[in-house]
Parts: sequence; structure tokens; C-alpha cells
Amino acid sequence: MSVYNEPTPMISQKSKNLRGTAIIPGDKSISHRSLILGAMCVGRTKITGLLEGQDVLDTARAMESFGAQVERSSDGVWLVDGVGVGGFSEPKRAIDCGNSGTGVRLMMGSMATTPITATFLGDESLSKRPMARVTDPLRLFGAQCYGRAGPKLPLTIVGAENPVPIRYTVPVPSAQVKSSILLAGLNSPGQTMVTEQEATRDHTERMLKGFGAVINIEKNQNGTSIILDGQPELKCQNIVVPRDPSSAAFPVCSALIVEGSDIIVPNIGLNPTRAGLFKTLREMGANLDYQNTHEEGGEPVADLRVQFSNLNGVEVPPERAASMIDEYPILAVVASFANGKTIMRGIKELRVKESDRIDAMARGLSQCGVQVEQDIDMMVIHGRGPDGVMGGITCQTFLDHRIAMAFLCMGLATKKPIEIDDYRPVMTSFPNFQELMVALGANLNISKTH
Repeated sequence: MSVYNEPTPMISQKSKNLRGTAIIPGDKSISHRSLILGAMCVGRTKITGLLEGQDVLDTARAMESFGAQVERSSDGVWLVDGVGVGGFSEPKRAIDCGNSGTGVRLMMGSMATTPITATFLGDESLSKRPMARVTDPLRLFGAQCYGRAGPKLPLTIVGAENPVPIRYTVPVPSAQVKSSILLAGLNSPGQTMVTEQEATRDHTERMLKGFGAVINIEKNQNGTSIILDGQPELKCQNIVVPRDPSSAAFPVCSALIVEGSDIIVPNIGLNPTRAGLFKTLREMGANLDYQNTHEEGGEPVADLRVQFSNLNGVEVPPERAASMIDEYPILAVVASFANGKTIMRGIKELRVKESDRIDAMARGLSQCGVQVEQDIDMMVIHGRGPDGVMGGITCQTFLDHRIAMAFLCMGLATKKPIEIDDYRPVMTSFPNFQELMVALGANLNISKTH
């Protein structure tokens, strides 16, 4: 039996001089969308650099369930032979989305305006996450949605037989909700319009344009409106997936807090709707430089050079939250090693991620001797300086990959080791995390108690 088939404690210990080049896996958000949009074309889409984590592999299998052909060639390129907009067939069995909130919400949108029925399942963590934010607008298209109270997974969607386009203002900043509506709008006649009051990651809009959809973006007094012409014939693409900035955050932040570190993290996506963490780190005084800036597949990318830094606490503006929502756990770790306090506001979305990330981080940091304040929509970290965090805990990760990686990175700079209760969730988004970090010099091992 693989060690990863059962709960796998892992321990990280104080390290020095992280050095080398960190090759980050492909961007998870773009990987999901590449597979789904490729399945909605007629013909073959080629995807290079796809993230081969469990979340994305679950989406690939789901596209096969909807009738597309998906295969990985011997050179690592993924090939998707699509069925066209509105061409999905009815799955023969329930679709297991594992741990992926992005995957399930985007897939719901992609099939909700086609007259087929699909049932979506998830693991324990995903089954606790709210789906009404997606099912409410999908019902406006004419879809029927049946699930557990909440509604939560398992959830069945009966696609609209005669879909109608909608105009919808997203009530909370969420790229998943926006994207689900746009994907549903592809098979609706006329124009679908989504308005968001706060900007969220715009990969779906960029990729829809690349695939040939007619999409316009308008700034207005209510925020930003995205207007999509329905029923296009999407054009197959050759996609090169940039490397994931959310995954890059972990080696980047480790280098900032581990004494003597100097690493290069090449080819990282710097989409403005995703780069809030790097902007914040620079405001804290991080030695973080962008090198070799260029563009790939319509996305800005750069190599990051990161060196150990003496950091100061900052106040992160709430309007920046959407551009770094997945990075607050590792930012909380960095803030623990800064001088002064770091204030994070506008982060209530963290309460409904894979875990309640505000509470999970507050618990673990407090056990490490870091003073933390929290409210429904904010967290304050009172930094203890570059060598002032004790550690010496076993941390509960709540089946959350980002909580697991954040505390493993923290243990590289604490006075005493940090153990996490289960490493397995990391495999959903960053399958080579341990290997990559160890190659840089991190003292990171499966716990001997396992």
C-alpha cells in the first residue's frame, strides 16, 4: 500500500540556505479551464504544462464522462477531442470531483444549459462547501438543481432544455461563480451578462476570447460587467499553461523566512488578478525581484528571484483580497516572522474554502506562540521577528492542502519542528511539493511516527 493511501503525518524542521531553482507545476485554474473549454470545442485542443494534480485529473475524467476524448501523450502533452458547445452527453455514473471546488463549480456551469442530467460527488471537505452561490444563477438559466440542504454535495443538476440568457450580479467576489455563469452562457441564445463589484481572477474571460467567443468587458458604476454572446463555435487551441502563482507562494515565502536563502522560481504567472501576494510581500520589504518578464498564452509571466528578508508587518487592503485569496494562509506564516503586526481584512471568503482557513491558521499559529486576533472578515497577526517563533506542535490540517503546506513551510524557520497530521491533501494541487522543497534544502520528511 502506498504511504499516501492513509493519513500521512509529515514533519518540517529548521533549515538554512534554501538554494536552487524551483520548477512549479502548471496553474491549476488555467488547467481546469483548458480541459473544460477544450471539451466544448469541435476538434483537438493540445495542452502543454497541465497540472497533473488530483483535482485536475478529476476534471479530465469528468470531461470524458461528458463525451470528450482526453488523453496524455508520451511527451506529456494533453490532447482533448471536444464535442462542441451544447454537445455534452449524459454521464453514465456520478462524477466524483474529489476535493476540487473549482472543478465542480465550473463543470456545473458547463453542462447546466444542455438537456442532460449529472450528479456530482466530492470528498468530505468538498461536501461541506456551499453550492448555492452557483446553483442560484444556474436555475435562472432554466436548470434544476437538487442536493443536500445548503445545497451541498451530492448534488444533481438537470440541464435546461430551453435555456435563457441571464443578467446576474455576483453577490460575493468569486471567480468560480463568474466562470460557471459564463460557461452556462455559452449554450444560451442571446447575451449573458455577469457583473462583479470587485475584480476576481479573469482567466475565463481571457481564455474564452482565445477560444473564439465574443466577449466584451465594460466598466460601470456597479463594477465590471462581462457580456458574452451565446452559442459560438469555439476554436481549438494549443495552450501552454503558465506555472501556478498560488503554488509558487510556498517556496517563495519559505525563502523569505529561512535564513541564507536565495532561490529562482521561473515562469510564474503574474496575471494582475492573481499577483496580490507578491505585491504585499514587496510592501513588507521582501527581496523579491521579477526577471525575464514576458507573455505566454495571453498571460504575463516572469522569473522570480527571492532572498531571505527582514520583513515588517503591513495592512493588506481589503480590495486586494480577491487577487490573493488562496495565499492568505502562507501570508499568515510570513507575517509571524515579520516585525510588527499584519492586518488582513475583507477575507471572509476564507471561511468557506476547503476548511475555515481563518480559524485553522489562528489555531495553529497560536499554538506556535504567535498572537492572533480574528473576526468573521479579518485576521491580525502579531509578528515575532525573524527568529522568534517557537513551533513544536502537531498541526491539524482539516484536509486542506494550503493549510498543510503553510505549516510545513513554517516549520522550516521555527525553533522547534512542526508536524502536520496528514500530507495527502497536498497531492490535489502540488504533487511534487515535498520533492521540490527538499531539493532546495528544506528539512521535510514523513514523520517517523507514521
